Amino acid sequence: MRRLAVIVALGALLGMFAGVVTAAPALARGPKWQFNAPPPGPVILPADFCGFQIGVSFPVDKEYFKVLKAADGSMTLLITGSLTLSNTNLSTGKTITANISGPGTATFFPDGSVTTKELGHAVYALEPADAQRFGVPPVGLTAGPLTTSVDANGNLTSFSLQGHVLVDVCAALS
Repeated sequence: MRRLAVIVALGALLGMFAGVVTAAPALARGPKWQFNAPPPGPVILPADFCGFQIGVSFPVDKEYFKVLKAADGSMTLLITGSLTLSNTNLSTGKTITANISGPGTATFFPDGSVTTKELGHAVYALEPADAQRFGVPPVGLTAGPLTTSVDANGNLTSFSLQGHVLVDVCAALS
């Protein structure tokens, strides 16, 4: 379950990272920028997070990324562009839509750990125990700098929000 929480959190930032594999060049952004394609098929956040399943979609996805490789073997994705997220309570149909355009970075280290840095508006999903540990709701929309770190085993080791939670998604969709 911990790995799923990490995948969901990083997925929102990276457009589920699926676009990295299949992305086409985005010449409008300049050299080496690629379109970050939306995730294939529906994305469903399990009821473990809010007590009900949440359907996740991206009605506006004009996000781009650039890959930077470092001598130490790490890889950083620079992410920019326009991204809108919709979260829907699959039991009631209630939906929240928000601009989560960032920008942000995700750095993948040779040891398998990952650090994300998001600016502007963002979304996160944490297992309830991690949310309680860091004093935030399990699923939230944020404004301001958000930095997270995950170890090679998928354990959240750091969650630093220098902005604030705009919306407690679980409460808003209840």
